[in-house]
Amino acid sequence: MNVNVTRMTHAALMLAIASTFMVSTTQASSDFPSKTMTILVSYPPGGFNDRVGRMIADDFSERWDVDVVVDNRPGGGTVVGTDYVAKADADGHTLGISPFAFGVNPGLFKTLPYDTKEDFRHAIILGDAFNVLVAYPDFPVDSVEELVEYAKQNPGEINYSSAGNGSSNHLSGEMFKALADIDMVHIPYAGSAPARTDLMAGRVDVMFDNYTNVKELVEAGSLKALGVTLQQESELMPGVPPVSDTVEGYDVATWWGVYAPAETPDDVIATLNEALNEFLSKPETLDVFATQGITAIGGSPEEAEDYVETQMETWIPIAEQSDMTAN
Repeated sequence: MNVNVTRMTHAALMLAIASTFMVSTTQASSDFPSKTMTILVSYPPGGFNDRVGRMIADDFSERWDVDVVVDNRPGGGTVVGTDYVAKADADGHTLGISPFAFGVNPGLFKTLPYDTKEDFRHAIILGDAFNVLVAYPDFPVDSVEELVEYAKQNPGEINYSSAGNGSSNHLSGEMFKALADIDMVHIPYAGSAPARTDLMAGRVDVMFDNYTNVKELVEAGSLKALGVTLQQESELMPGVPPVSDTVEGYDVATWWGVYAPAETPDDVIATLNEALNEFLSKPETLDVFATQGITAIGGSPEEAEDYVETQMETWIPIAEQSDMTAN
């Protein structure tokens, strides 16, 4: 997918802050924040969504001398937490961490208790990360090209595992099938860990999984990497080519953002955006992102909205066409 969003180095982030927001502080509401803030995480404690939510909470608390609560509300494929934000006061004091599922759920669920396109606005896109196409060591292909050829010669005989219906692993596989014009059988699991376990044992053939989940397994020879889901080689996986070298147009990234109810005032969104860009410029933030294989993005609220719109335009049709509805 082609998303016109700037991926920022530390220096570039600082330049963007100086040039884009030098008057925003005087424009922003002097009353914000005026009470306890809540960062809603649609997953249990643990995982990166929770970690980045707590990092932002600590940053905001120190920055504005306010209490910031991280509220974990898992359930319904992130629908429970997202609905909570939709119904919160639109004053900027309740924010959500948007995961990859945010842009997929409108295609995954026949009905939602909110309108994803109308009920929210994004303050920023925090960053994104890539998946890796991996196979068990004895699987008889060693490249994406060989995998496509094998699948065409053996239609429906290759299977791939995922962390569950609608997960980034699942959608990575469905896009691969569509663009490569091949047939593979999806085997959903209750999380990526059991999916990887069966992959390593050869009970399933291939999987698209997050870089941090497979890096050490690839290095140890427990899995073999066939390609990365970026459109260019990653320095984190040297020597592993992009899937798009073989399957034209293939581009998949998991992502994270910060969103608020749709009626949140512009000046509050501007204040949040400035603070979050500064958060992304911190060396400690970039260090944590790097350990997770995440590239910081940042930028303006308008760029964030464009990014989310592109995600939805990409994934909703794939979810609908793949008949992966959840209700």
